[in-house]
Amino acid sequence: MEKDQLILGIETSCDETAASVVKNGRIIKSNIISSQIPLHRKFGGVVPEMASRKHTENITGVVDMALKDAGVGLDDISAVAVTRGPGLVGALLVGLQYAKGLAFATGKPLIGVNHIEGHICANYIQYPDLKPPFVSLIVSGGHTFIVEVKGYREYEVIAKTRDDAVGEAFDKVARALSLPYPGGPQIDQLAKEGDENAIRFSRPKFHEETLDFSFSGIKSGVLNYLNSQSQKGESINRADVAASFQKAVISNLIDHVMVVAETKGYDKIAVAGGVASNSYLRQNLIKAGQEKKIEILFPDPILCTDNAAMIASAGYYQFLAGEISPLSVNAEPSLGLSLT
Repeated sequence: MEKDQLILGIETSCDETAASVVKNGRIIKSNIISSQIPLHRKFGGVVPEMASRKHTENITGVVDMALKDAGVGLDDISAVAVTRGPGLVGALLVGLQYAKGLAFATGKPLIGVNHIEGHICANYIQYPDLKPPFVSLIVSGGHTFIVEVKGYREYEVIAKTRDDAVGEAFDKVARALSLPYPGGPQIDQLAKEGDENAIRFSRPKFHEETLDFSFSGIKSGVLNYLNSQSQKGESINRADVAASFQKAVISNLIDHVMVVAETKGYDKIAVAGGVASNSYLRQNLIKAGQEKKIEILFPDPILCTDNAAMIASAGYYQFLAGEISPLSVNAEPSLGLSLT
């Protein structure tokens, strides 16, 4: 039997300072997350410089707590995995530099992890028997992808957003509706009180055949509707707006990912990213999956938002493949996901 591998994961790509110890890529021993949401809420979104400063203040305590909760020391760790991108460059550098210091001081391997790949790997933690190949729908504040997961280190992007990420569109519409940050959960909650068919927001049409997404037009449709109603002095039912916007966006996601799964012959779709917590997406994608006999997999909400357990899981598979990063590895704020 192969020796168990404990990976220490560190995540600081945006506004969560997180550290986690994961065994064999699947079993969480600890998962510590220090959120900065209350700090950034008053500004209506993440302030990059403040995020970096807060990461610097929090990271030592968060890593120490992750090791303590796991009941292990640095000597027990097989490797240190850390997010290298994409994300806010200042925030990424805090985690990356800290992980480099740990790796250098302990002689442990350093593994730079793609944050997007980490979101996919959250499903391996939630579903211990899950193995590639499958289709993954990645939906978060900064990313929207449909990815064919061909192997643990093999990905092909089938579709992506051409403008706003889905979570970004939710946040912008929430701001227009005077809802607090983060906007996604607020719209999800408010939409439950509204009529999703009250307003028709048009979905984008491309000239060429593509499964790519565009959410900027839907967002603009909402803003135009709000301005029009205001200029005419007519009342605005915010719940109806939220529900109608949410339906337009989510139905777009579901239609496209179902086409990919059907045309490529997959019977599993694993959803990942912060928007995977959206209750409307969960309910309607599961329903669509049942109709097409396609299994829909969602991680627990704590594994949907940014966390270090998913980074440790992704790091484990890189560790097994011998993909160790040099101490010179740098942050890549615009890092994409491509066939590896």
